[in-house]
Amino acid sequence: MNRFFTVGMMFGLLFISGTCYSQSQVKRESAIPYHSPGTPPEWALLQRQLMNALYPAAMEFVDKYTNQDGTIIWREEWPGMDGSDDGYESFYNFPLYYALGGPEEIDKLSRILWEGVTQQFTGYGQIVDEFDAGYDWMHHGESYTNFYFFGLADPTDKKMRERAIRFAKLYFDDGTENSNYDSKLHLIRSPLNGSLGPRMVNTAEDWVTHRPILANYPLPYDDIPNVTSGKAWNEDDKFEYILEALNERMMKGDVPLNLASTSMMLNAYMYTQDEAYKTWVLDYVNAWIQRTEQNGGIIPDNVGLSGEIGEHMNGNWWGGYYGWKWPHGMRNKMEATTIGASNAYLISGDSSYLKLPYSVIDAVTREGKTENGRFVVPYRYDQRGWYDFRPMQAFYPTHLWYMSRNPSDWERVKTLVDPAEWSSLRYSKGKGEERNTATWLGYMDGAAPDYPVQILRATYKEMQDRLKMIREDTSTPDHQDVHHWLNRNPVILEGLVQTMLGAPNHIYHGGLLNTSLRYFDAEKQRPGLPEDMAALVQKINPGGVTVTLVNLHPTETKSVIVQGGMFGEHRINRVKQVIVYPYQFDSIDHKFFEAEISPGSVVQLEIEMDRFQNAPSYAFPWHSETIPIQERSYD
Repeated sequence: MNRFFTVGMMFGLLFISGTCYSQSQVKRESAIPYHSPGTPPEWALLQRQLMNALYPAAMEFVDKYTNQDGTIIWREEWPGMDGSDDGYESFYNFPLYYALGGPEEIDKLSRILWEGVTQQFTGYGQIVDEFDAGYDWMHHGESYTNFYFFGLADPTDKKMRERAIRFAKLYFDDGTENSNYDSKLHLIRSPLNGSLGPRMVNTAEDWVTHRPILANYPLPYDDIPNVTSGKAWNEDDKFEYILEALNERMMKGDVPLNLASTSMMLNAYMYTQDEAYKTWVLDYVNAWIQRTEQNGGIIPDNVGLSGEIGEHMNGNWWGGYYGWKWPHGMRNKMEATTIGASNAYLISGDSSYLKLPYSVIDAVTREGKTENGRFVVPYRYDQRGWYDFRPMQAFYPTHLWYMSRNPSDWERVKTLVDPAEWSSLRYSKGKGEERNTATWLGYMDGAAPDYPVQILRATYKEMQDRLKMIREDTSTPDHQDVHHWLNRNPVILEGLVQTMLGAPNHIYHGGLLNTSLRYFDAEKQRPGLPEDMAALVQKINPGGVTVTLVNLHPTETKSVIVQGGMFGEHRINRVKQVIVYPYQFDSIDHKFFEAEISPGSVVQLEIEMDRFQNAPSYAFPWHSETIPIQERSYD
């Protein structure tokens, strides 16, 4: 495409002092040239090496475990309500890899895989009309993170856009008893919900594959007749008593876990800018804020169909599904409230919504104590009061600090982090959710200067370790559990998200990826850093970020568009190049700018911005206010 035409399209939306400038009014000088020759730093070489290596690793993984139509090579039947989330999780970050600058082939492949998993789990019975028939929003969140990333990869895809709208509208009040949502009371009518409406009555068949897992957790209630231990989950004659208790006490009404549904609403909003989705998010988060205030500042974990706290729980504010007692306790409240409040903040620009997760932290901190030199907080509450004292994971308060940039939030996180982790990486991995947050924060604080190199090396090694698992895997489908593939997915992106975008990894159970910056290839008009470029966010503060952009190509200039926030939500005011003298200052007053990085340059920029000034959108810089829609082939 003609270079001048590209730039003209890109700046066709430029607003300055309230005036909209058309493409014909924008001159080529809009791109800012930067020239600062230097030796490429080690982190830049490692970042590009990892970006290049992930694609062949992904292909080896896909070739071994999937059919050509994107379905997983697995068994012909899978019972129960659990499992579709694990299918989607197995490839959940493929679209994000493309959005960061991965090859175009991974974009098309990720869509084929999504279609394949949807088809396969429709056959198993978990998915109806392309959406999970009825499960909780911890598992929905795991499933649909994959789906949200498609908006970052290509918001013009007609099929995915239509699905985004259709899925979100499953949570609009349709005026029937089968509605997932009560618009008058602003509550989701069951912890288990989906395309078939609220699942208020569960069967033994629903839980058949999940029972062995839940046997390892505390019981949901201590007064279930004939049940004294978690082993009862695996004993048919005793499980029926557990099932009866779940249906009577847990399955009618709202729970905090449902706050993760706000991501699905925001996903539809960022395709369409339809205010109905914004209103839904704010109404629903406000409803939970009001319930928390009504309960003395502690978020209740159950609300009945009439809107009454404890309605089906003998008046108790605890005991709900994924509540303060069972199965994970405080962790789920911390995740769900942070997701919901962050989404409300993103869509409104109002930081007061963060009071919701603050309430969770404040509630357990008031009960905290020091044990063996570490501050511990209670993770659970029931008739005994607060119990199960453990250190609070820094991952969740980190997200709060990242959204608020409040100094008190920063200090809170520092008190929670093991000092050894602050200065040196101890690589942590889990079920698709690497959480190497503490040392990244130490890097931001200047205590771990080598962290970018450490995390990129560790990520590369983890990719190699998973390839080794794939190559040595001789298991057959009938012996593979539903987590088999997600534990082997070699596309690991946490280190790239932290270094490139200046952000903690998203909350795995349905959180959107909020970042400091985002990049687009101006020449190719696609998302992600151009080939032969690397980026490192080195500092984050309330007024902006410091980023180093490296052009590794010895002879070609690279043009990169730098956007404020993953969704263009931040307004960039001014950019200063700081490793040249005299300093180069450029006024922007827009949500993105284009930088031309000369061959072999290492350019450090201080970017001043006002956060959450723009409506979040999936629109790319060259799109008009209405994202164009196009048909795509997944064959």
